[in-house]
Amino acid sequence: MLYVTGDTHGNINRFSAKELKKLKKGDTLFVCGDFGFIWDNSPQEKRNLKKLSSKKYTICFIDGTHENFDLLKNYKLGTYKGGLARKISNNIYYLQRGQIYEFEGKSIFVMGGGESPDIDLRYEKDTWSSDETPVRQELIDGAKRLQERDFCVDFILSHEPPAKIKGLLLLQDTDSARVTGLNTYLEELSQSCEFRCWFFGSMHIDKYISSTHIGVYQKVINMLTENSITGDIIQTV
Repeated sequence: MLYVTGDTHGNINRFSAKELKKLKKGDTLFVCGDFGFIWDNSPQEKRNLKKLSSKKYTICFIDGTHENFDLLKNYKLGTYKGGLARKISNNIYYLQRGQIYEFEGKSIFVMGGGESPDIDLRYEKDTWSSDETPVRQELIDGAKRLQERDFCVDFILSHEPPAKIKGLLLLQDTDSARVTGLNTYLEELSQSCEFRCWFFGSMHIDKYISSTHIGVYQKVINMLTENSITGDIIQTV
């Protein structure tokens, strides 16, 4: 089965949740950005990665804004499930921007990255990296891959939401985050693509936004049975 959750930010306790104990060998858990377990190469981080590597299920993550991109680039780039990915361990994979993967007969387009809301207060190579924002070629390549499939996939996973969704959520919040060019790009994809569901994590909410757009954070969602959603809060597995 295919499951999805939101930003984990290197919090190993997230993987002790009772919902995840139900996952078994052959299952896949997707993390919609800010995975956070490859950050400083510390002894504790290595222990945490070892714990995750012992899980029976597979963990696939896309990048968010809080990642150590220099460390991530040290992992060899190869192919996985029909797209490019960096293998972290036998069961952990870093999915690349603009790629389309095939899991259990389902096509999944991913687009990681974003822009830190406090970007003006951060410094390059300190707590911020310019690599957090997708470059033009990544966006173009992603659109081309979708075009090759007649803009039709089963699922879309991103860190950031499309512009209209983010604008709507910001109206309900006092957060200083802003709609960016990436959000506009994702909005164009939202309007031109056919897909079953789109999951995003950057807004840190578990919320059913529309019939197709779902914000994920701490909940664990079964992607193949997401019609179990009721009201504003998504039901856990």
